Amino acid sequence: MLFDALAIRSVTLKNRVAVSPMCQYSSDDGFANDWHLVHLGSRAVGGASLIIAEATGVEARGRISPHDLGLWKDAHIDMMLRITTFIRAQGGIAGVQLAHAGRKASTARPWAGNAPLEPSQGGWRPILAPSALPFDAAHPIPEAMSTVQIREVTDAFVAAARRALEAGFQVVEIHAAHGYLLHEFLSPLSNTRTDTYGRAFDNRIRFLREVVRAVRTVWPDRLPLFVRISATDWVDGAGWDLDQSVQLSRELKSDGVDLIDCSSGGNVPNAHIPIGPGYQTMFAERIRRDTGVLTGAVGMITTAEQAETILRTGQADLVIIGRAHLRDPYWALHAAPKLHTKASPPAQYDRAY
Repeated sequence: MLFDALAIRSVTLKNRVAVSPMCQYSSDDGFANDWHLVHLGSRAVGGASLIIAEATGVEARGRISPHDLGLWKDAHIDMMLRITTFIRAQGGIAGVQLAHAGRKASTARPWAGNAPLEPSQGGWRPILAPSALPFDAAHPIPEAMSTVQIREVTDAFVAAARRALEAGFQVVEIHAAHGYLLHEFLSPLSNTRTDTYGRAFDNRIRFLREVVRAVRTVWPDRLPLFVRISATDWVDGAGWDLDQSVQLSRELKSDGVDLIDCSSGGNVPNAHIPIGPGYQTMFAERIRRDTGVLTGAVGMITTAEQAETILRTGQADLVIIGRAHLRDPYWALHAAPKLHTKASPPAQYDRAY
């Protein structure tokens, strides 16, 4: 099952192993470089079918840090194209996650402390959000977005999707999880607006749906469109939850989304998250069962046997593996014999298998 192909629109994944988008914080002015070529390319050599580039800023002020990857200008395309060309030469599919950090923008890299950065430190102001509510006491108060700014950001997602196509990506994933801008609009914990983008469920999901539909106008029908969501804020009796995620997923499916990448959390600092092996697969299973949309399972999926079980028991259609791929770029090649399947390494490596 893990090594069965998966067809989504005109794209066929050679197996059900995907590399999760993982921020590398290694760009200058949004440009990809040799680090990204080796990081993403080695996972394609390692046998994963879908390699998704990290959260990629659709505008400079939408970056998490000054070192995030970007697709907000045409000059970013060339190096991205070099990377996607290499991935395809290994039999992989190149994807990219388009993102806007919202009120969690303008912070230092994790190894530099993750703290919010002032403009004098290389950060920027304003940072944007649905409402003027900071992420926590250490973060600056964001600017509540006007409807004009909402349209500007929507246009930025569209322009980035066009560039992604030119850069050779075959899958686009829209990032609506982990407390970043689109997730902030979904959750009443971060969205207290009283206009058509706030309060009622249909209003809170409006911005995301507008982005999805706008991106679909430029992202070809033949190519898959994913959305990553946080299926719950992990705040009992408040915030965004799984029932709302199911309802949202139905709407996104009708808007042309092919797969829901089911993560969780990240929107508020005080959430109690019961982290453990496979702790988020229940979200992928419920959304898949109740809506009929394809789902991806993420979160502490580390072994071949665990991934196989998730797929065989109908919890998801794809396993999207992050940290295990950081530890082992060849995770898929090493998983194959554990499931009594022949590994398919590049010819250059075949003698080792």
